[in-house]
Amino acid sequence: MDVQIRPAIVADIPGLFHVRTSVTENKMTHAELAELGITEAAIVEMITADVCAWVAARGRDIIGFSMILPADGCLFAAFILPEAEGMGLGKRLVAAAEQALFTQHAMIWLETGKNTRAAGFYRHLGWENETDIGDGDIRLEKRRP
Repeated sequence: MDVQIRPAIVADIPGLFHVRTSVTENKMTHAELAELGITEAAIVEMITADVCAWVAARGRDIIGFSMILPADGCLFAAFILPEAEGMGLGKRLVAAAEQALFTQHAMIWLETGKNTRAAGFYRHLGWENETDIGDGDIRLEKRRP
């Protein structure tokens, strides 16, 4: 079955949380996410206010997602289920997020762990201008092509 990249809808939110709590790197529980204000209600509010999240869907199953903070110019999240890695879905999801951000911003940014697979992935996609923000994390930027 083909994987479709499309804007997230409210019905996708349980799938987003399933993906987010199933990853092997930067793994967080529902409780840890809630402590940061990342709840199902908060995500409902975000995706009903603006197109800010995309899913990789195989039928009804959500196997990855990306999310942005449109006003801030920030790529907020990009996660893929471990069993769906290596299929190019992360690249497609980040491209959807970048395209949306570049309609409003000439420069976009993200934060991630310095020595993570994610950091290498973003660098490979052209994210640069690395800045150490402390606690082992970095900020990366990308300019509109």
